[in-house]
Amino acid sequence: MTITASIGFPRMGPRRELKRMVEQFWQGKIGEDELTSRAAELRKLRWQVQKDRGVEWIVANDFSFYDHVLDAACLFQAVPERFRALPSGSLQQYFAMARGTQDATALEMTKWFDTNYHYLVPELEPDQVFALGVNKPLNEYLEAKALGIETVPQLVGPITFLKLAKVVGGEVDPLSLLPNLIPAYEAWLASLHEAGAAWVQLDEPALVLDLTDAERQAFVDAYAALAKAARPSILVATYFGSPGDNLSTALELPVEGLHLDLVRAADVLQQVHALGWPKGRRLSLGVIDGRNVWRADLDAAFAHLEQGVHLAGAEHVMIAPSCSLLHVPWDVELETDMDPEIKSWLAFALQKLDEIALLKQALDEGRSAVGAQLEANRELLASRRASARLNREDVRARLDEVKTWKLDRQSPHAARKEKQAARFKLPLLPTTTIGSFPQTQAVRDARAKWRKGEWATDEYEAYLRSEIRRWIDIQEDIGLDVLVHGEFERTDMVEYFGEMLDGFVFTKHGWVQSYGSRCVKPPIIYGDVARPEPMTVRWSTYAQSLTEKPVKGMLTGPVTILQWSFVRDDIPRAETCRQIALAIRDEVLDLEAAGIGMIQIDEPALREGLPLRRADWEAYLGWAVECFRIASSGVRDETQIHTHMCYAEFNDIMPAIQAMDADVISIETSRSHMELLKAFEHFRYENDIGPGVYDIHSPRVPSVDEMVELLRKAASVIRPEQLWVNPDCGLKTRGEPETAAALRNMVDAAQRMRASLSQPVS
Repeated sequence: MTITASIGFPRMGPRRELKRMVEQFWQGKIGEDELTSRAAELRKLRWQVQKDRGVEWIVANDFSFYDHVLDAACLFQAVPERFRALPSGSLQQYFAMARGTQDATALEMTKWFDTNYHYLVPELEPDQVFALGVNKPLNEYLEAKALGIETVPQLVGPITFLKLAKVVGGEVDPLSLLPNLIPAYEAWLASLHEAGAAWVQLDEPALVLDLTDAERQAFVDAYAALAKAARPSILVATYFGSPGDNLSTALELPVEGLHLDLVRAADVLQQVHALGWPKGRRLSLGVIDGRNVWRADLDAAFAHLEQGVHLAGAEHVMIAPSCSLLHVPWDVELETDMDPEIKSWLAFALQKLDEIALLKQALDEGRSAVGAQLEANRELLASRRASARLNREDVRARLDEVKTWKLDRQSPHAARKEKQAARFKLPLLPTTTIGSFPQTQAVRDARAKWRKGEWATDEYEAYLRSEIRRWIDIQEDIGLDVLVHGEFERTDMVEYFGEMLDGFVFTKHGWVQSYGSRCVKPPIIYGDVARPEPMTVRWSTYAQSLTEKPVKGMLTGPVTILQWSFVRDDIPRAETCRQIALAIRDEVLDLEAAGIGMIQIDEPALREGLPLRRADWEAYLGWAVECFRIASSGVRDETQIHTHMCYAEFNDIMPAIQAMDADVISIETSRSHMELLKAFEHFRYENDIGPGVYDIHSPRVPSVDEMVELLRKAASVIRPEQLWVNPDCGLKTRGEPETAAALRNMVDAAQRMRASLSQPVS
């Protein structure tokens, strides 16, 4: 009999219960006892709902108060020195590492492979010592066992953990610390073996990356050592792509099971067949998409499963999602107001478990046992493909026109910069922000009243105008050089635009975790994309009417809208991105015509969209840069185009960044202490750049001295006349007092830096 598996499940709960309890704890509204009690209830719900859906391989330790990579660092006591004064293993220490304190900056944050989930980067020392600390995976395994639910403890594997880490204080390869780390993993495995755990799941998505021979050897060495320990059986989980040239290494590991992603690597079983499947080993087949929301093609999934059964035998096959279901919402049945036809095309986490259960029944009992359900699935997929709602001839015709366009600005950047300097008359090191200002409870309450019909649209929009006016006044008082309107009308930087574009549908409860307690509700792109009317012009022009200083128009770029949405799977992603780019181009030109002289087209997701394998980079960067230029290239020289990027290690993509030809790019650099600027040491970037001087993900106010030091580091790499001064990212999640205080310090830091640059060298 085959085994049904869920190799990871959404953490937040059906209605973001985890978000609320954690934020109440941070705000002091509940204590640690209540937080842990409520968390236990949520874990119980998560395990029970999987068991009730027929899942046999239920994971423990996929729950996290903030991030699973941070959990692994804490499990093995990889705690940086600045946090060691806090009680070891405590929630106080844990959340300080995640969010920082007034005296200690948080761990660096970046994207989990090519997803929109953010993990915290383990910060290690050159001689790092690891030891088993508070054993959260064991505790949760025992917690589930007490409820009568047998689970599989899960943890990020040792090679992926080190590949994701950084060593501070020397040019040390984190993988050189593997001999120090393995004994800690051995102690952890022994603790689970003693507690009676039959299996553990070690996630090694690093196996789908480009690896060196030395890195492949590190896999061999690590698992050879773990094989000798007293331990449960080990299943190694790969996902987000094909192991490719690492497959033989994965097959040679002395473990009892291997999980493969057949959604992103449909041909991987042919490669396995050529190499030979080890007899008696468990084969977990990820046939249900863990990263998108469309109903599965069950016939195609069944064909993969039949291949797997032929290779390994039915008793050794697991039916699973491609990756953890962390990346999809909880339950589509919560969407009671959604268009019924589009809703019928969707499967969230619970529906994906149902698809897995149905496939198991088909394999174990024969396809005829579920013939009616399989036929219904075929009819559903056919009706979606044939729906007139998907394709628009006007959009397709315009895409054909783009092929004839010249996507360059009118003049090179140097000429544009002269014209823009004459227009805006900004000082050296101009100060600005990335776009959003705090979305307070009052703002959220106003939006809720409007959506419930308690406020008329006129009343709601009057409130928004009052907030824009208030923050224009605050920015002028602080002394910022370039202002923003604050984005109070926007729930989310992608959802807001999607709601005004054709081809999108939205959920009320389709939340997924982005980082910590931060959740997003990705739009669903089901059809061709077009812009019926202007989206931002009236808010930007109103803000500009309140001040003589320039106010940036704020737009989300096409690649980011694509990356942060659930995207249709019936046409190439590049084609959908070009459609979005044309819609944004129309908005850019309308903003320019309305007198907005600076327009920011944010692309924080451009780097995260980079394929995991280098061989695929050129094609992706080609259409990603093309889409940015479709959106931005139609303006006059005097109009200044800005863009913003998050968590981007630029070293390998600097030519693409330059090819975007934005007049000003702002990037997140403060958490890495400007390390990300190393890319600019070796590539002569000609346009202007604003490296973030303070981390907006941490509830602290950095000092003037701290920001001056970061600006000095930046000025040692970037010419001062190219530099802008700004926070790392938008300020939506921050409180008003800390935001105003931090921005005042930032302006003071810029003024001090200007003064130092004007001093003659003695």
